[in-house]
Amino acid sequence: MNDDSSQDYDKHAAATASFPFDRMAVQRFREAFPRARWSDTLRAWIVPGTSARRRIDRWMAAEAARHDVFANQKGRDAYEFEPIISPYLEVTDHGFRIRTPFSRTIVDALRRVPFASWHGDDRVWDVPYASYDELQSRWQIIEEAAKRAEPEERRKRAEERRGTPEEAMSRRRSAERRKHRLPVLSDDLPPLGRPLATPAYGIVVVTEITGELVELTVVKEFYPAVNDKHVWAGWRSPTLGELVQAWPARKRAGEYERCRGWWSPTLEELRVARRKAKAHERAKVTKRPADCEPHD
Repeated sequence: MNDDSSQDYDKHAAATASFPFDRMAVQRFREAFPRARWSDTLRAWIVPGTSARRRIDRWMAAEAARHDVFANQKGRDAYEFEPIISPYLEVTDHGFRIRTPFSRTIVDALRRVPFASWHGDDRVWDVPYASYDELQSRWQIIEEAAKRAEPEERRKRAEERRGTPEEAMSRRRSAERRKHRLPVLSDDLPPLGRPLATPAYGIVVVTEITGELVELTVVKEFYPAVNDKHVWAGWRSPTLGELVQAWPARKRAGEYERCRGWWSPTLEELRVARRKAKAHERAKVTKRPADCEPHD
C-alpha cells in the first residue's frame, strides 16, 4: 500500500474511509475508487474529490449490507433492547451520529468501530446499526473521555492544579523545554541534521553540540538517566518533509540508546511525529488549534 502522508490534502476536496481489513473488500474498494490512496498516518484510505464523502458513504452502506444482510436489523434490535442513552449520541434512520469535544482517546476508539466514518463538515462520526455491538463495547471509554474533554471540565482541572507541586513541576518542565537543549553522551554524540528520537522530547533534529557539561543537580529531575559524561546539544522540531524522508529503524531502542539520549526512530514513532507535524502545519494555515482535527 502507498503511504501518502507527505501530501497535504484539502479536507473539502477529499474524504477518508476505513473498514476492517479483508482482501476482497480492499479489491472492491480499489475498483470503486481507483484514485484512492492509503495513508499509514491516518490508517485510512483517502479519496479525492468534492463528492468523495457521499460516494464513500454509499459504498460503506453497500459493504455493510454485503457483510451481513441482517446486521442492521440485529443492530437495531440490540439498541432497542439495551440502548445507549447519552447527550453525545443521536439516533438516525441509518444508525448513530456521535458528536463530542475533541479527544484522541475518542478518535482511537471510534476508528476501531467497523464502518464508522468521520464527517469533517459537520464534525460528527456516523456509525451504522450493524456496528452497534462494537460501539457499545467502547462507549464507556468514549463517554468518559468526552466528559473529560468538555471545556468546563478542563478549566476545573486547571483550577485544581493551580498552586500545586504538580503545576510547579509542569512550569519548570515547560521552561526547560523552551531552552531547546538535550543531554547527550560526550563519547557517543548524535548526528546533526536528521530526525532522532529522544526520551524527553520525542523526535527532534539536533542542530549543534555545545560541549558544555550538564549540571546534574540542576536538571536531574528532567533527565533521570543523565550522568557526568553528558554534554548539551541544541535541537529543533523536524519538518514534515524531514519526517517523511527519514529512514526508520528496524528495532526499538534499548536501554543504552535511551541512556545516551537519542536513537533512530522506528516507523511507529515516525508515524506519530508525522501526524503531529501535519496537524501543526495545517493549524498554521487555518489558524486553528493543531489538536482539533481528528483525522490526524
